[in-house]
Parts: sequence; C-alpha cells; structure tokens
Amino acid sequence: MAREPNDLLHGTLDALILKTLSWGPTHGYGISRAIEHRTKNALTIEDAALYKALRRLEAKGAIAAEWGVSESSRRARYYSLTPLGRQMLRAEVMTWKRYAAAVASVLETA
Repeated sequence: MAREPNDLLHGTLDALILKTLSWGPTHGYGISRAIEHRTKNALTIEDAALYKALRRLEAKGAIAAEWGVSESSRRARYYSLTPLGRQMLRAEVMTWKRYAAAVASVLETA
C-alpha cells in the first residue's frame, strides 16, 4: 500500500524521532537539537510539528513520556522509546532504505 504525501512526511519525522530516542531518553528540545546537530542544520524541526509527532507516537504506544527536570532546571517531559517503538523504528529504517534506493535508481539513470 502506497503512503499518502502527509504519511510520508509523518513517517520521516517519526523515524527521526524514534532514532533519536534510540540513543536514550530526552525532552522535546533535546530531540530537535539532536536532529539539527546530526544533519549539520540541514533539517530543522518546527516545534508544532515536533510536539504533534510526539503526541502521535505516544498515542500509538511507540514512546512513553514522564515529567523530569531539564539541564536548565525547568520542568520538561522526557520521552523514551518503548519496545513497540523499537519495532516501528526497524520497520521505518527498512522502508527508508527501500525508498532511497528506488529514488537513487531513477536519479542515477542516464
């Protein structure tokens, strides 16, 4: 079944969030900064999109959240990957690898 354009965008952000959380629990700001850092600022995540994705992933059971205190001594929700989230991450990585290979095969054709 093909994904709708919005599903692809959601899947992309979801995959980036899940991968970031595979490195350990963190708060929303930390997720955003990690993605920006890893992509050398090629990708920036809008706060509204990030928190919408976090709520969506939490509702699916892919991530869990609990309140904690951030490095700046502020209250923050810390997100962590659940076992279901790890399964979803593996599936998203496989999907992206297939997608990237398919796009590359078209772009590299003379």
